[in-house]
Amino acid sequence: MIPADIARALVLAVIPVAALGDWLSIPLLVMVAFLTGVAGVCFEIAGFAYVPSVVDSNDLPAANRAVQGSSTVAEVAWPGLAGLLVQAVGPALAIVADALSYVASAIGIAVGGSGKAAVAPAAETVRAERRARLTEGLRLLVANPYLRALTMHAAVYNLAAQIFTINLVLWMVQGRQVSPAAYGLALSAGGVGAVLGTLTALRLAERMGFGRAFAASLLLSCFVPLTVAGLPLYGTPLAVGVAAILLISGVGLGNANVYSLTLRQTVIPADQLARAVGAYRQIMYGSIPIGSALGGVLGATAGTRAGVAAGAIGLALSTLPMLIRRIRQLPTAAAAQSVNVPPGRSR
Repeated sequence: MIPADIARALVLAVIPVAALGDWLSIPLLVMVAFLTGVAGVCFEIAGFAYVPSVVDSNDLPAANRAVQGSSTVAEVAWPGLAGLLVQAVGPALAIVADALSYVASAIGIAVGGSGKAAVAPAAETVRAERRARLTEGLRLLVANPYLRALTMHAAVYNLAAQIFTINLVLWMVQGRQVSPAAYGLALSAGGVGAVLGTLTALRLAERMGFGRAFAASLLLSCFVPLTVAGLPLYGTPLAVGVAAILLISGVGLGNANVYSLTLRQTVIPADQLARAVGAYRQIMYGSIPIGSALGGVLGATAGTRAGVAAGAIGLALSTLPMLIRRIRQLPTAAAAQSVNVPPGRSR
């Protein structure tokens, strides 16, 4: 995680240097984006595996709430602050603050410690693991019923979310006379809701039970958007209506993110956390470009309002794997460990 942060800081520092030297170009920006993206994937996969090694299993939900909460707050607050910074000093110099943030992250991780010590495997074990690494994570996702349901939900959700979002902006701004500023504020309401959901996730799980709280959060995040395409409004009233819907949906999304992180970290064996989340990310993010293409086709052929409706229906359908009795009846995330199965076998 520390080398990934340092790599991102150094790569981003190239941009202000290039701007000052007057050799900044689009190909250079593309390369910087690519390299920071690669380092970001390494950081996030390692971070997923790192959290369970730092805290006890009983504290894992609270740790995930803290991690998810800080991430959500940053997503909501920093775009606006970044705009002010860009306006004040220009985009190239504003990247300096971004680079420094990764330096601060590396320092924080270094000060935080290295987690629980792990015994280094023998050389022959390492060679065998390298051969199995590409497929073992996928086998684990298929073998475990909870991981299988989570993966199916995430893939369909991301695909549908792309269809929904791509058509939403066109429908609202071009078709319903919503100003870009009003659209941006409406969209930010979802982020505010996600912050509230993150903060209330643990209390909700304590009152309802982990599985029921997870199901309730999915009903909020994935079924409430079904009402968007039916709003008979224009202009600012439509923006207000969409903001209210996204606020409620965002609360469910914030809850669900905490529950998903906790459940995955609970059922995945400690020595397979990194490779399992790598496989999970492959499937989860692999559906995004498919959703973008489908969203464009639907919007062009059936209209943007139909595209919004289709995306919302897809969001609702994504919950089906997660609403099975096995998940709904979980009293805690730890209870899911009792059905953990080895890779290659399924239940």
